[in-house]
Amino acid sequence: MEDIPVFKIEGVNLPSAWEQSVLRVWNDGIKMKTEYDKKDDTLSRDCSMIMIVKNPLSEPRIHRAFPGGLEDLEIYRQEVIDGIHDSWINPAEGKWSYTYHQRLFNFESDIHQKAKNIFIHDKSFKADDSCKGIDQIKYLIDKLAESYYSRRAQAITWDPDFDPKTDDPPCLQRVWCRITKSPDDIYYLNMNTHWRSRDAYKAAFMNMFAFTDLQTHIAKEISKKIKKEVKIGRYVDISDSYHIYGAYDDEVESFIKIVKERSFPDRTWDTKFAESFLKQVNPD
Repeated sequence: MEDIPVFKIEGVNLPSAWEQSVLRVWNDGIKMKTEYDKKDDTLSRDCSMIMIVKNPLSEPRIHRAFPGGLEDLEIYRQEVIDGIHDSWINPAEGKWSYTYHQRLFNFESDIHQKAKNIFIHDKSFKADDSCKGIDQIKYLIDKLAESYYSRRAQAITWDPDFDPKTDDPPCLQRVWCRITKSPDDIYYLNMNTHWRSRDAYKAAFMNMFAFTDLQTHIAKEISKKIKKEVKIGRYVDISDSYHIYGAYDDEVESFIKIVKERSFPDRTWDTKFAESFLKQVNPD
């Protein structure tokens, strides 16, 4: 019997951990079919992956060889943190069925949607909290501000009534945070994210970049509430299916060539270098 392998990768920063993870699944992942394969595609490479980023804000933070450009990275960050694409959600018209921002900051369960529909169609119905989505990130912040060591500070994305019926259900399943305190009384926010399925090469780096920015946002908001600085602790990224599709084997081989031929500084960027480009991004 051939099991799905489980790998653990550790890196000081984001580019190091992500780069190692892509190489590991490419070299040692199991070959498997996917629901998206075309006739001539080779088998995907798959594994379960645990990535530990010891200092997620340490530089360099950006890998030059991630698919996409700096503009794409910044737009995606704003999509997750600021909800710039929440207005694109409209599955009834064949548009997006969710964004991570909407699920985390304004989760609408079936009961919320029903209440909203009643309010829209029945003018005698008075809107109240039953019409509003759940801000899970606010709950997470409030919970850790109240009890920094709580194990209950989490936010989920999966809607069991809706998501199994869609063609593109959320890959991210859960965000979990907990604060530790050092002997010298310094607080650190630790974050775990858990993913059902993950495109190792084309999605994972942008995900990690955006969600460590969410980690920073959460730490800042808790700091305001407790009036004490909360620093950024380790980030752990867990994927049940961490895969590389056979359809882009050639692209990954080019990536591997870059890793072999260039030094680490020559295949990464500091955030400061990228900031001048990121500030010019117009998501519209």
